Amino acid sequence: MSSLFISSAQAADGGGLLSNPTVLQFAPMIFIFVVFYFLLIRPQQQRQRKIREEQNALRRGDKVVTAGGIVGVVQATRDDANEIDVEISPGVRVKIVRSTITTILPREKPANDS
Repeated sequence: MSSLFISSAQAADGGGLLSNPTVLQFAPMIFIFVVFYFLLIRPQQQRQRKIREEQNALRRGDKVVTAGGIVGVVQATRDDANEIDVEISPGVRVKIVRSTITTILPREKPANDS
């Protein structure tokens, strides 16, 4: 009958992974890092990748916004250079470094007057 009952000394030593106090101590920090990764770090990396792809796919006629807030239309791109020519006002062209472009605005659809 004594084999059916477990002594308190044997019951206290669970021996499992969760009984280790150091694992329990770091578990909240690990959980917080995982949450931060999926809510903050990963979406930011995806956004940066998307912007980089859009910057590399620029072509004449695209309307862009630079980091400084300048809005213009792409007039010329060079594959080998890191610069593009942007017209910011009729007759005013400037060279802009490709990486300073933060937004590529959608092309305006022609109005259907019929």
